[in-house]
Amino acid sequence: MSRSSLGVLAAYVALSLTWGSSFFSIKIAVGGLSPQQLVLGRLLLGALTLNLILLVTRRRWPRDLTLIRHLAVVGFLLCVLPLLLFAWAAQHIPSGLSSIYNATTPLMTMAIGVAVLPAEKMGPLRSAGILVGALGILIVLAPWQLLQQLNELSGTGLAQLACLVGTASYGLAFTYLRRFVTGKYDCDAATVAAVQVTLSAAMMLVVSPFFITTPMRFDTGIVLSLLVLGILASGIAYIWNTHIVNRWGATPASTVTYVSPLVGVALGIVALDERLSWNQPVGAVIVIVGIMVSQGLIGGTTAKKTPAKNRPLDRSIR
Repeated sequence: MSRSSLGVLAAYVALSLTWGSSFFSIKIAVGGLSPQQLVLGRLLLGALTLNLILLVTRRRWPRDLTLIRHLAVVGFLLCVLPLLLFAWAAQHIPSGLSSIYNATTPLMTMAIGVAVLPAEKMGPLRSAGILVGALGILIVLAPWQLLQQLNELSGTGLAQLACLVGTASYGLAFTYLRRFVTGKYDCDAATVAAVQVTLSAAMMLVVSPFFITTPMRFDTGIVLSLLVLGILASGIAYIWNTHIVNRWGATPASTVTYVSPLVGVALGIVALDERLSWNQPVGAVIVIVGIMVSQGLIGGTTAKKTPAKNRPLDRSIR
C-alpha cells in the first residue's frame, strides 16, 4: 500500500473515531454544561479552527451575499437545531443510542431529497432501502414502549424523538445545500464549512444572554470533550472527510456512517457502563442494511464515483 493510500486510510480511521465518539463526548459534557452552553462552546471552537485553516491555506470567505444567506439557513438546519436536540437528548438517553439514531441521517436525506428535489428518482433499490431503514428505526424506537413513555413524560420517548427530528434537520440541510448551493458557487468544502459554522456560532451568541449565566461546572473530562467536539468533530474532521471523498469517491466515503455508531455504542458500554435493549442493536443493523441497499451496495451495483462538482459540499456535524 502506497504512502498516500495509507494517509487516506488513516484519515478514514480518524474520522470514524472522531464522529463515532461525538455522542460519548456530548454525554460527558452535559454533565457540567447546559445543552445551549455546550453547543455555543463547540461552535465557537469549530469556527475558530475552520477559519484558522482558511487563513493558513489562504482561502477567503465568499463575498456573494446570496450564498451567505443560503449558508445561514444551512447553518441553522445543520448545526444549531440538531446539535441542540442531540445535546438535550444526551441528558436522557445513552450515548450509544444517540449514535444509532444519528446513523439514520442518510435515509432521512434520501427521503427528503426525493420529496423535495425534482431530479431525485425513487427507484426500486432506493424504495426498498428506505422501507428497510424505516423498519429499523421503528424497532429502535420501540413503539410498544413509546406511548407509555410519552404519557408519563418520564421515559426516553421524547429524547428519542428529538434525535429523529435532529436527523430530519440534517436531511433538510443537505437537501437545501444540493438545491441552492452545490454546483452553483465556486466554493470548496472547507470554506462552506467555515462560513456555516461561523454563522451558526453567531446565532448562538445572539441568544447567549438567555443561558450563558446558567451555572457551569468544568473538569478534565468536560474540557477534553468540549475540545474534541469543537476542534475535531466540528473542525478538522471536515478536512479529513473532504480528502477521503476526493480520493475514494462519495459512496465509499459515506461508509463512515456505518462505522460511527459502532464506535459510539462501544464507547458507551465500555466507558459509561451503558446498557442497550435488544431492539436497539437489532434495529441499528437493519438501518445500516437499509442504507447499503439504498446506495446500491447490497442487491445492486455500487454507485459510480460522484463528479467533484456534484458531490455534497458538507456532511453532518457530529
